[in-house]
Amino acid sequence: MLRPEKMGRVSVTGSKAVLDDVVETAHDLNLLHLTEYDGGWEGFEPGNPSEGADRASDALVTVRSLESILEVDETDAEGQPVLPDDLYAEIEEVREQVNELDDRRDELEEELRSVEEELDAVRPFVQLGIDLDLLDGYDNLSVAVGEGDEAAVRSAMVDQAGVDKHETFTSEESDVLAVFAYPAVDISDALVGAQFTAYEVPDLGDDGESVSPEQYVQQLEQRYRELESKLETVEDQLDDLRVEVGGFLLAAEEKLAVQVQKAEAPLSFATTENAFVAEGWLPYDEYVELAEGLQDAVGDHVDVDLLEVADYNDEGHPTDSENVAGGAAGGVGEPAAADGGEVASDGGRDLGRIAEADVATDGAGPDVAMSHSTPPVIQDNPGPVKPFEALVEVINRPKYSELDPSVILFLTFPVFYGFMIGDLGYGILYMLLGGALMTQFDSDIIRSLGGVGVLAGFFTAIFGVLYGEFFGLHQLGEIVWGGSPPIHKGLIPEYSDYALGWLVLSLLAGILHLTIGWIFDFYENLSHGFKDAMLESGSWLMMMFGLWTWIFAGASGSAPDLIYGADSVFNGHPFPLGFAGFSPEIGLAGLVVFGVGLVLLVAGEPIEGVEFLNVLVNVLSYTRLAAVLLAKAGMAFVVNLLFFGVWVTETESGPAWHFGIDHSPQYYLEQGTYHGHEVTEVMFGGLVHGGIGAALGGIVILVLGHLLVLALGVTSAGLQAVRLEYVEFFGKFYEGGGDEYEPFGYETRFAGDD
Repeated sequence: MLRPEKMGRVSVTGSKAVLDDVVETAHDLNLLHLTEYDGGWEGFEPGNPSEGADRASDALVTVRSLESILEVDETDAEGQPVLPDDLYAEIEEVREQVNELDDRRDELEEELRSVEEELDAVRPFVQLGIDLDLLDGYDNLSVAVGEGDEAAVRSAMVDQAGVDKHETFTSEESDVLAVFAYPAVDISDALVGAQFTAYEVPDLGDDGESVSPEQYVQQLEQRYRELESKLETVEDQLDDLRVEVGGFLLAAEEKLAVQVQKAEAPLSFATTENAFVAEGWLPYDEYVELAEGLQDAVGDHVDVDLLEVADYNDEGHPTDSENVAGGAAGGVGEPAAADGGEVASDGGRDLGRIAEADVATDGAGPDVAMSHSTPPVIQDNPGPVKPFEALVEVINRPKYSELDPSVILFLTFPVFYGFMIGDLGYGILYMLLGGALMTQFDSDIIRSLGGVGVLAGFFTAIFGVLYGEFFGLHQLGEIVWGGSPPIHKGLIPEYSDYALGWLVLSLLAGILHLTIGWIFDFYENLSHGFKDAMLESGSWLMMMFGLWTWIFAGASGSAPDLIYGADSVFNGHPFPLGFAGFSPEIGLAGLVVFGVGLVLLVAGEPIEGVEFLNVLVNVLSYTRLAAVLLAKAGMAFVVNLLFFGVWVTETESGPAWHFGIDHSPQYYLEQGTYHGHEVTEVMFGGLVHGGIGAALGGIVILVLGHLLVLALGVTSAGLQAVRLEYVEFFGKFYEGGGDEYEPFGYETRFAGDD
C-alpha cells in the first residue's frame, strides 16, 4: 500500500524484419511503458514511423475536428459499427457533408449578428419617432441624433459659431434627441463638449421610399426570424448527421488512434540499418507474459531481457536495484548479457560491437539505459483506498521512490471531516450524494470524489450518533442513548467543557498526524544513512515531542489551565482520565530534547533553523478542527432556532438549550420547570409557532438553511481537512512528480478489436 507496484526495466531487441510483428504484439499485450530513445548510443538512430503514419495522423485530426463540430460524445455510440474497407474515403465524404452544413451555419450566424447590430442601431430612432429619411440628406442643415441632455445641447448650439438657428426634438421615453442646425456647419465638436453621444443614422438604401423607424424595425425583425428559422433547420440537419455518423466517427477515431500509435512507435526505438532496440517499464509480475507473447509471435527473432527490478532514490538514481542475471537469449526468464555476464544497471554490453554487427536476429541488445527515465508509477492500494489516490494526485502522483500517502488520507481525512460536521442527517445526505457521483458519472475523478464523499459521510453519520444530533436536533441522543449521548460538541453552555476538550484533542491529533509525516520522511531518508535521517527528520520529531512535553508540563507556568493542572480537560473536564499534565521535571527534560533536536536540525541544514517554531505553529493549526466543529454546530443551531424556537433551563453545569419541537418555548416558560430544572427564558419563540404565514416562511428557512450548512460543510470542513493533509502532513515528507504508467496499447470501446 505504501509503495507503488514493483516495476521492471525491459529491453526488446530484434531484426527490423520482425519490427512490425513486434509492434503489433506489444500493442495487443498493452503492457510495456515505452522509454524514449535519447540518441546517446553511438551507431544507433531513432527509428522512422511506418508507412502511412502521416495519412493516418491527418485523418485522425480530421475525425476529431468533425466530432467537435457535431458535438459527438460517447452517448452517440451504438454498438460497434462495421467500418468500411476504404475508411479514408468515408471520412472524406462525411467531412464534405459536415463542412458544407457548418459553413452554412457560420454564414447564417454572421447574418444574424449583422441584423442584430442593425436593430440595436435603429431602436433609439424608434424612441425618437422621426422618419429616418428626415434625418439625413440636407444641403443647408446639420443634423445629429444621439443621447444627451437637451439643455446642454441647446446651450452648445447657442455658443456654436456659424449657427443662426437650431431646433431639438426629444423622446419622451429616453434621453434620445435630434438637433437640427442652420446653416450646415460642423457641430460635432460642440456636441462632444455637451457630453452628447452621437448615433449613426441607418442607411436605408437609395430607393427613395420614406420609411419610419418602426417600419424599419419590423422589417429587420422579420428578417431576423427568417434567419433564425433557416439556422434552426441547419442545426437540425447537423443534429441528424450527428446521430447518423456519430458512432462511425467514434469507431474511426479509435481505429486511427491505434494505427497512429503503432506507426509512430519506432520513433521511440534505437535502430541501426538492420536491427532495433526498444526499452520500457512494466509491472515486474507481467514480464513473463510480455516475453512469452513476443516469443510466440516471432520466435527467436527477438530477444527480451529483464534488465533490472528498479527502486530509485529521490534524485532518480538506481539504488538497491536487483540486477538480473542468467537465462538464455531469446528465451523467457531472467536473461543474461550478450557475454553471459551479469546485467549491470550502468551498462554491460559493447554498444559498438552491436552496432557494427547490426544485431543479429538472435543477438541481445544493449543494457545501457536508452534514456535517464525513472519507473512509471502504479499506485498499489486496496479498493476502499483507491478514491483517495485522486486527492493525492491533486498535488502530484507520488514518485516511484516515495511512500504513497493515499492510505493515510483514507484513515484520517474522513475522520477529520466527520468529526467537524458530526451529524447523522448530514452524513446520510453526504453518503447519498457520494453514491450518486460514483454511479451516475463516467469520469474517474468524479467517481473517486464520490467514493471520498461516501466515506466522509459515513464518519459524519458515526460522529452524529455519538454527538446525538440529527440535522442539529438533539433528540437523537435520547432515542439512541436513552438520555445524554456519550459526547457533545460543546456549543450549549451546559456542555461547554467539551469545546475546550476538543481544542486540546485537536492538538493531540495534530501531533499524531505530523508524527506520521516525519516518520515517513525519516524512513525515506534512511536510504542516505541513519545520520542524514536523524538530521533531516529525527531532529523535527525531537523538537516537536520535546516542546509539547514541556507545554503539557505547564510551560513554566504559562500553559493554559485546560492543558495542565487540576482543571485539565483530561482531569475530568470533560474527560475523566485523571491526567493533569506532566511533572515539571519531565517538562524540563522535554525542553532539553527540543534543544538537542534544534542543534541537529541546524547541523544538518542551517537555513531550516529559522523555521524551528513550525513544531508549535503546525500543531496549533489543527485547532481548526475544533473551530469548524463549533462553527457548523452554531449554523445548524441558528437554523433550528429560527424554525422551532429555543427555551432555556438552568442546570448545575450551566444553561441548557432546548428546541420547541413538541410545544412552543412559551409553553415551557409558563410551566416554570422542566425535569426539575427552572425554565429561565425563551431565546426565540420559533416561526413554526407563529401562525400559518410564519410557519410557511419557517419551512423555507429550515430547508434552505440546512442545505446551506450542507454545502458549507464541503467548502469549510472539506477544505480545512484537505489543507491539513496537503500543507501540514504532505509538507513533511511528500514531493510527488512520478510518471503515470501509460502502456503501449489502446483499449478500444467502439471499434472492436480489428
